[in-house]
Amino acid sequence: MNQHGTDEDVEMAVTPAATPALEPEAPAPDRKVAGSIVAGFVALAVGVSVLGGDLLNPAASTADGDYAGETVTMMIPLAEGGGTDTWARFVGSALTEKVPGSPGLAPENDDGGEGILGTNHFMTSARPDGTEVLVSTASTVVPYLLNVPAVNYDFSELRPILANGTGAVVYARSKAGVDGVEDLIDRDEPLIFGGIAATGLDLTTLLAFDLLSADIDSTFGFEGRGPVNLALQRGEVDIDYQTTSSYGPAVEPMVKDGTAVPLFSLGQVNEAGEIVRDPNFPDIPTVVEVYEELYGEQPDPEQLATYQAILALTYTYQKAMWVPEDTPDEALDLLRSTAEDMGADPAFQKSAAEVLGGYPIDASADLEERIGEAYQVDDDVRANVLELLESTYDITIE
Repeated sequence: MNQHGTDEDVEMAVTPAATPALEPEAPAPDRKVAGSIVAGFVALAVGVSVLGGDLLNPAASTADGDYAGETVTMMIPLAEGGGTDTWARFVGSALTEKVPGSPGLAPENDDGGEGILGTNHFMTSARPDGTEVLVSTASTVVPYLLNVPAVNYDFSELRPILANGTGAVVYARSKAGVDGVEDLIDRDEPLIFGGIAATGLDLTTLLAFDLLSADIDSTFGFEGRGPVNLALQRGEVDIDYQTTSSYGPAVEPMVKDGTAVPLFSLGQVNEAGEIVRDPNFPDIPTVVEVYEELYGEQPDPEQLATYQAILALTYTYQKAMWVPEDTPDEALDLLRSTAEDMGADPAFQKSAAEVLGGYPIDASADLEERIGEAYQVDDDVRANVLELLESTYDITIE
């Protein structure tokens, strides 16, 4: 039997619950209100953009005399385990331990391009708030001096916290026919110098040879001064230099047994800008004294000025720590004054004797002025160095 529903049945089947009632249509927004909302969001976006996200990542507070809760990132633009890395980690750890608030220390190594790439990166990315520090050494300073194309950093746009020097002594093997400095000139056969690279720390020694008009040929490519010392002991090279920390263990035994002769120290540049004897080698004459002994007069003023300028860059201020130019004075002064107190502490001096090689931490108030003058290399000095590299060592820097 068929059942037929009525119209009433149909109406009852479609209840209000089955079909939800429509929401009343919202009125159109007022144009003035909408404009205000949009303008507010635009202002917020601009503010965040201008502040560079500092609303979410507030800047470090280092200008209040307290580094509590901060971490100092230290860019070491050379490989882990080397001399510069060892020095930086030792000095950096001691410094951050003594800075009020005892901030953490985060060393970062970037050894690309023999120090150039890491230094370039620091210049473009370091925050100028006292929490980012750059370590420099001769291997990054000499390319800066020579205007090497890969260098995109400028030390005049950095401010120094502290500096530390070192020294070196030139010596020769006795069996090469060397008894003293007089055997450096008027030779029948030149002495062979073992080098790493003419555009690195070797440059100062090469300038010393040039100043003396020494009869020396050079061979480069050694991986370090240790291998050069071993080559000299085997008779493969005749003349070498060793920095202060290596001279004692590597050379003094040879001097004592008569197989090597110390010739001169590279010297140090004092606060008056004069080349003086190295305090670690008070009995060894400087290259300037040797010149006077050989020739009975002072060196050529232009050659001497070139040597003196490079000596200051590569030895007197060989290693340093820097912050960006716009770092607040309060933060820099705190780091520098802490470094000065640290360097004067006898306990630190004792623990640091081997790492610092007997040379003091320089963090005095006039450091910025002195190191700034040293790094403002005269155009004539640069031209003289470039001419020596090209004419004597066939190295041209475009």
